[in-house]
Amino acid sequence: MTSASWHARIRCGRDTGAGFLVSDRLVLTCAHVVAGSSTEGVSVSFAQGTGEAIAARVIAHGGWDGRDTDLGDLAVLELERQVTIKPAVFAAPTEAYGDPPRKLLVYGFPKHYDEGTLAEYRATTDQLIAGEWVQLEAWAAHGQPLVPGFSGAAVTLADTGRVVGMVSAAARDSGIRNGRMLPAHVMARYWPRLADLIPTPEYDGPQKERLRLLVEAASQQQGGLECGPERLYRDAVGRLGPLPPLSGFSCLWDVAWYLLYEVPDPEAVARFTARLADFVEDAPTRFALRSWPDARNGTAPARRAETARSWSPILVEIAPSGCGDHQLLVEVSAYNGRHRRVVGSRRLPAERVRAYALERLDEAYHELEPGARELIAFVLPRRWLNLDVAHWQRSPDDDSPLGCFAPLVVMGLERRRDFGLQHKLRQKWQQIDAQPAARLHRVGCGSLGQDPRTLTVGLRRSTDIVGFGAPPRAVGARRLFHATLNAAAPVMLWPRTGCRGGPSHKDCRGTAFLDRLAEHLTGMPPAELPAYVHELRETAYIAEPNEPHWAFDLALLWEDPRCLPDPVGYQHTPVG
Repeated sequence: MTSASWHARIRCGRDTGAGFLVSDRLVLTCAHVVAGSSTEGVSVSFAQGTGEAIAARVIAHGGWDGRDTDLGDLAVLELERQVTIKPAVFAAPTEAYGDPPRKLLVYGFPKHYDEGTLAEYRATTDQLIAGEWVQLEAWAAHGQPLVPGFSGAAVTLADTGRVVGMVSAAARDSGIRNGRMLPAHVMARYWPRLADLIPTPEYDGPQKERLRLLVEAASQQQGGLECGPERLYRDAVGRLGPLPPLSGFSCLWDVAWYLLYEVPDPEAVARFTARLADFVEDAPTRFALRSWPDARNGTAPARRAETARSWSPILVEIAPSGCGDHQLLVEVSAYNGRHRRVVGSRRLPAERVRAYALERLDEAYHELEPGARELIAFVLPRRWLNLDVAHWQRSPDDDSPLGCFAPLVVMGLERRRDFGLQHKLRQKWQQIDAQPAARLHRVGCGSLGQDPRTLTVGLRRSTDIVGFGAPPRAVGARRLFHATLNAAAPVMLWPRTGCRGGPSHKDCRGTAFLDRLAEHLTGMPPAELPAYVHELRETAYIAEPNEPHWAFDLALLWEDPRCLPDPVGYQHTPVG
C-alpha cells in the first residue's frame, strides 16, 4: 500500500483542483487550477494531514493562456512555510507503459469529496497528442471517472506509488471515461528543475544537472540558437545513429529526453551537452554547475564541478631529433576516443616546423567526428614550454591567432614520456573529480628563490592549480617550473612575458596577474580550463590595443592522461 500524504487539495477562489508535493515547500498543479491567482488567494491542504490550509503563491508557470487546448498547463506553487511531509517520488517515464498495460492511480478532489477519492486508469500509448499529452483510459467500465477536481493530480503507478505524470484535462461529463496526462518529462520542459527528480539510471546527477542548466540557459537566450534542435540531435548521434522521431522535436528538452531514454549510446548525451554548450552565451553555465535550492530540502548545495568529459585532442609533438638543435621531429596526430591516427610525421629544420605543423593540424580535423570537441595540444620539451604557439598565425589566409581558433594547451615532452608521472597525474585527476574545486597555488615573483625540492614535495601532496607570476625565463623561475612539472601538477598558468626577476620587482605585473587569475578561476572546474582560457584569449585579442588585456599572453599547461592513450617512449635515439 502506498502513502497518499503528499497528495494536495488546491483552492483558488471558488475553484478546486489537485496537486502534489515535490519538496518541503513546492507543489505542482495545473495552471488552469490557479488561473485566478492574480486576484484570488491560493491555499493548499494535504490529503492525510490535519486539513489545515497553507497559503501559497505561483512561482513558475508553463505559459498556458486559458484555452483548453493550449500547451504549458503547469504551475509551481511555493508554500508560505515548510512542511514535514515526505515529497512524491518519480518513476522513469517509460515505466508508465507496458504490455499488458500498467494500472495507474489518480487521487483527486471532485465535488462532495473534500477528503479525496481514487480513480483507476491506464495510458493508451506513449505516443504524445500534439507533442504534449498522453491519453488516459478507464481501467474498468465502472468506477470513478476523471471529472473536475482531478486536474493537477499526480498519476502514479498502482504498485509502487511513484509519479509518472499529472492529470491535465478531465471530462466535464461523468459519462466520458477518459482524460489526458501531462507526462513528467513534458512537465520538465516548462519547469526544468523537475528533471533532477526524474530517474535516469544511466546518467549521474552532476551530468544531468549540467544538461538541465544548459537547456534552461539556451531556452532563455535572446535571439534563439543558431542551430536547431534536430541539427543538435544529429550531431549528437552521428551519421550512423538512430533517426529522429517522425514528429520531430519541438524544443531542446525534447531532444534531451529522447537521448536520455530512446538512444542507447550514453556518449550521445555527452556530445549533445558539449555541442549545446558551444551556443550558450553565459560562461559560468557553460563551464560549471551553479547552486540552486535543492528540490528535496530547499537548501543550496555546495557548488559542484562536472567530471571531465572526453575531449578529442589533436596532438602536435615537437621533439629533438638527435641530429643537432636545428633538426626537429614533428608528429601530428588526432584522437577519436581511444583511437589515434598519425596525420603526419617528419624530421625538419627548425624554420620549417611551424608551417608543417599547421598544415598537418588542419588535416587532423578531418579525423574528428562532427560533434567532437577539439583540443589542440602542443607537446614541447621543457626548455620550449614558453613558445608562443597560441599566437601562431593560423594559416596564410587567416592571420588570427591559433589560440583564438580552438582551445589550445601545452604539455611537457619529458613528462609525457615518464610513466611514473603519468600515473601520478591520473591520481591527481581522480582527486580533482572528487572535490568541489581546485585551489590556486601562487608562485609570485618574490618567491622565485625558494627551494625547488620543497615545492615539488609540497605540490605532490595537493591537487592545486599552480599559477606563476613570471615566465619560465625569469631569474629563478626555470627551476621552480621544473619542480612543479616533477610534482605532477595537472594545471599550470603563467604570463609569457612580464617580470624578468631580480631583487626589487619594481612595477612587477606578476602580483596583478595572479590576482586576476584567482578571480577568474574561483570555482572553475580544472577539466574545463582549456575552453575557458580559449574564451579569455578571444576576449584579449579583440581588446583595445592601447589597453592590453591582462590575459593577452596567458600560457596554459594542462594535462589529463585520461584524454590520451599512453605515450610511447623512444627505445633508441630516433636518428635516420
